[in-house]
Amino acid sequence: MIENKKLLIVGGSYLQLPAIIKAKEMGMKVAVADYNQNAIGVSYADKYYNVSTIDENGIYEAAKDFCADGVITLATDMPMRAVAYACEKLGLNSISYDTAIKSTNKGEMIKAFEAHGVTHPWYYILQEVEQLDSIESKLTYPCISKPIDSSGSRGVVLIKCPQELRKSISYSLKHSPKTGVIIEEYMNGKEVSVEIVVVNEIVHILAVTDKLTTGAPHFVETRHTQPSRLGKENIENIKDLAVKAVLAVGINNGPAHVEIMFTNEGPKLIELGARMGGDFISTHLVPLSTGVDMMKAVITLACGEEVDLKTKFKKGSAIQYITGDVGFIKKIDGLGLASQIDGVNEIKMLKNIGDQSRGVFNSHDRLGYVISQGSTVYTAMNTCEKALSAISIEIE
Repeated sequence: MIENKKLLIVGGSYLQLPAIIKAKEMGMKVAVADYNQNAIGVSYADKYYNVSTIDENGIYEAAKDFCADGVITLATDMPMRAVAYACEKLGLNSISYDTAIKSTNKGEMIKAFEAHGVTHPWYYILQEVEQLDSIESKLTYPCISKPIDSSGSRGVVLIKCPQELRKSISYSLKHSPKTGVIIEEYMNGKEVSVEIVVVNEIVHILAVTDKLTTGAPHFVETRHTQPSRLGKENIENIKDLAVKAVLAVGINNGPAHVEIMFTNEGPKLIELGARMGGDFISTHLVPLSTGVDMMKAVITLACGEEVDLKTKFKKGSAIQYITGDVGFIKKIDGLGLASQIDGVNEIKMLKNIGDQSRGVFNSHDRLGYVISQGSTVYTAMNTCEKALSAISIEIE
């Protein structure tokens, strides 16, 4: 029985809040570990540990002190190392520490793809700008530069020509000074993600998500929709590649979020996370489109219990992010009206009156979001558009 079991959630931000609330609804005892004692999730927990989410030994000690039956994190990559470290030492259900490294270090990840024959872009790994001298003549443009161990689109930049190369690499290095950057082939096509739960090495695909980004130069995600509209044969090829990628890095128990570009040459791996997808994809879109409570399944699996991954229905779901120009938010109108539109599941502002709008350089710059459900994916998308048109944000 899951009731009264103890769960340590690594992280207490709004991204982790759905897991904290879900575990409490399931009747569990919940502890939160976060260096920020004012994190929103702390007040929901039964116990709080003032520990950084990337402090591996600190998270282990917290899990041991709490007598945790399971340890999870949600939506962020780097804490997965601490989760895996703690679980490995305590004999809890999770990925291995080696898999956590391969799932959070983009260099080790793409090497694992290469070793297991998983289709991926060409790449080069650099620790400093000076190393460009040995590879510069081998590069083709456009290409992508991104930090090896960063997330949330931070430090990602499109390099359109040789003249932009060194400046772009320097920009990416600022976000990953210790581990370096990876330069990759720029893949043109339609981006998707595959939402997965692996149980005892059996890969269960719950959904394929279509993504919309701001495009060059920073590729910040602005919309996600389920199910994918790419067609049955293409989706099957995408699923096959996702399964190979998950097995290549060694995910045997736990969730996975696999990002793929569907190109003219077929699907190619972008990267994956050994965790649930962020941006409310796993916590909201999957249950709205399939009826599968992915959050509950992941919590249950982490505690070594049997999980329910059966699709209950087939509907459409969407999340559309609100963005704005540079300036300060002076006025926000229409939230109440928008929330009354049929099919709207949730509306939330992430920035409020008086806050600064910086444009969109990474995912933290988005101003808010609308989540919807519909009989089809097209209905859900239209609902988001209607809600956005009802919201007015004045920036000056």
